[in-house]
This record gives sequence, structure tokens and C-alpha cells, in this order.
Amino acid sequence: MRDRIIKIAAAVFLGLFLVILGTDRKAAVFCQAAGTGVETFQETVQGTEHETTGEAEPGPISQPKLCAQSAVLMDAATGRILYGKEEAEKRPMASTTKIMTCILALEQGNLDDMVEVSSYAASMPDVQLSIRAGEKYRLGDLLYSLMLESHNDTAVAIAEHIGGTVDGFAKMMNQKARDIGCTDTCFVTPNGLDGTRKEDGEPHSTTAADLARIMRYCVEQSPKSSEFLEITRTASRTISDESGKRSFYLGNHNALLSMMPEALSGKTGFTGNAGYCYVGALKKDGREFTVALLGCGWPPHKTYKWDDMRKLAGYAFENYDYYEIFEKNKDFPSLKIIDGKKDEVPMSLCLGEEEQTLKILMRKDETPDIRYEYPKERPAPVEAGTPVGSVSYYVGGELVASYPIYASDTAEKIDLKWCIEKCIGKITL
Repeated sequence: MRDRIIKIAAAVFLGLFLVILGTDRKAAVFCQAAGTGVETFQETVQGTEHETTGEAEPGPISQPKLCAQSAVLMDAATGRILYGKEEAEKRPMASTTKIMTCILALEQGNLDDMVEVSSYAASMPDVQLSIRAGEKYRLGDLLYSLMLESHNDTAVAIAEHIGGTVDGFAKMMNQKARDIGCTDTCFVTPNGLDGTRKEDGEPHSTTAADLARIMRYCVEQSPKSSEFLEITRTASRTISDESGKRSFYLGNHNALLSMMPEALSGKTGFTGNAGYCYVGALKKDGREFTVALLGCGWPPHKTYKWDDMRKLAGYAFENYDYYEIFEKNKDFPSLKIIDGKKDEVPMSLCLGEEEQTLKILMRKDETPDIRYEYPKERPAPVEAGTPVGSVSYYVGGELVASYPIYASDTAEKIDLKWCIEKCIGKITL
């Protein structure tokens, strides 16, 4: 009996000693010390080739040759740039600016508000609605003037109503641009006329990539996207001032709406500095794209932008389609636990069968890269549902989706009581 008590006491002291020093879960019962370094495992899987129909293998896909100095074709669902030509070069963008003016007015204003025209707004150069200082117009009506006829005086009246001043509204425009991921855009004027920011001398400018991103926000992401589309797709409208004494007929200058059934929305622009510009959205068979063209010719080449749009639309709809790229029912190794009451816990994506889907617009010759990253081991405690890794899907080198990898079970950290019980159990066997 005395020997048994001595053995138990020895086990208790040994367990206490090892807990103080730290133990490896694998050797906890046998009282061996362990390291705590965590190694991360990375795995990259090349996606499978698309299924073919038995037809001859397609040759290399040629990209369109455009007149525009800068151009972008963007997947409106993901924001992935599918085609770019000097897409990061900063350039003036003329009246394509007005898509930002419009979406901000929709989000920040009340369409039934009455906008009083200032003398500064009324002084804007052509193209203008010829509104007069002191007149009042419904904000919703002015947005049709802004987007259908591209009136510069209307843009300033809207900006002053929403932002207090043109400078105040420009700050709102730039903040919204930053919020949606535009890093190379500087708004100075609400109508796209040339201007320079006082603080740093930065000119009114953007890039084709940022402009396509702004249009994507307007038609796809904004809570006011349906209102934006309703305005920009309207063929014509008649508006009047508050008194009803002056009325104006407005016709939509976006000729692409009648040229191309896939045209969803768009805005033209021109200044002597910017040249002809265009930003638009295209949709067909569930595939939606945004397009931006900057510096697309100067007078008399007004139609170059329409030629470029046809080329980009043909390139998009002929070569891009939705493909399922999700790697379903992926098995992960168990996560080894350091100093835990369990040796290991399973890992999973915690997605049901119906949630394991990811359809992405890709060219016929593209394949996705699937990148898994997760640790081989992790110190306890680990709670079930804790993110421990990730799986990322890349197409054309761009991240298109990411999912967390979770620990599927709980592993508590070993403690003094647990070590004593294990040691006693080992001794009394």
C-alpha cells in the first residue's frame, strides 16, 4: 500500500513539473518535452481543362486592336480586368465623370428635393441646359438632364445641392472612389471640365481601370443601381422648372443603346484635352461587362469609340463564358495539436454540397489556380469553427474568391489535473 502511495505521489509531482515546463501532447503521458513551432502547408492546384465538344482545338485568341489610348474590359461580377490597354495610365475623362455625380446624387439626395440654381451653376459653358440663377428644379429631373444630355450647368447645380459647394462635392466623389477601390482617380469638377485640385495640383483625371470600376459600382454594387439604370436607359424625357413656365426636351446621347442590344448603360464624354471618351456596361446571356475608353480619337473621329465598343463587345461575348471551378469535397489532413487533450482535429470548409460552387467568367484557354494554405500543427486550445487556413481561387493571376478553412472540432489545452490523471492512469495500469 505504501509503495502504491509513493508511486502516485511521484506521478503527481512529475506531472506538475512537466506542466510547468510545457509538454508535447504526443509525449505527455511519458513526460517528454516538445517544441511549439508551427509550420504552414501550402498547396497549389492547377484547375482542370474545360470540357471540349470534340471540335478542333482553338488557336490562340487574338486581342482587339483599339483606337483608344487607354481601354479596359472588366468582368462586372468580380471586377477582374479581362483586357487592358494602358489601363493604369492617368488621363482626363471628360463627361464620363458624370456617372459618379449621378450615383452620389442618387445615394445622398432625395429625388423630390427642389434644387435652387446658383449664378455659378448657371455660368457653366456648353453643353448646358440654360438654367437660370434663382430657378428651382426637381433633383430627379436634373439627373435626366445630367445623364441624357450631359449638361454642365446641371452638374454644378446638383453638386452644390448635395455637397454644399463644388469643392465639398468633389471631396465626396473622391471618398466614394476610394471606397470602391479606385486608387488613381482625382475628381475636381462634377461635370468633367478640366480642373486642378488646389491642395496638390493634381488634375481632374482617372484611369481606364478605375473608370470601369466606377461603372461596375453604378450598375452592379450600388444600392441605387436600379435607379441609375432606369435614368441612363431612358430614351427621352421632358422636364420643367418648379413654376412650370420653362420646359425642356431631353434626348439620350448614348447612341450605343440603339446600336447594340447588349448595351446596358453608358456615358459619353469629350473635351479638347480628353478627346472622345466612353464608359459603359454590356450584358448578354447572364454575362455582364463594364468597359472604359479614354482618348478614343479627336475631331473629326467621333465614331472611333463606337468601333472600339463593337470590337470589345465581340471579344467579350465570343471568348468569355461561365465555368464551374470549385474543387468539391476537398479532403484535408487532420490538424496536429500541440499541448492539447486531443492529438489532432479535422479541418474542413464547412460548406454544404449546394454551397460548393464558384462560376467564373473565363476564356476558353484559361485555367484556374487553386491555392490551399493551412498549418500542419497548432498549439491548443483550438475551438471548433476557428478559421485556421484558407483556399484562394486565382484566374489570370487575379484573386477571384477566397474561403476560410475551419477546425471542425475542439481541442482543449492540457492542464495539471489532466496530466495527473494521465500519469496516475499509466502507473496504475
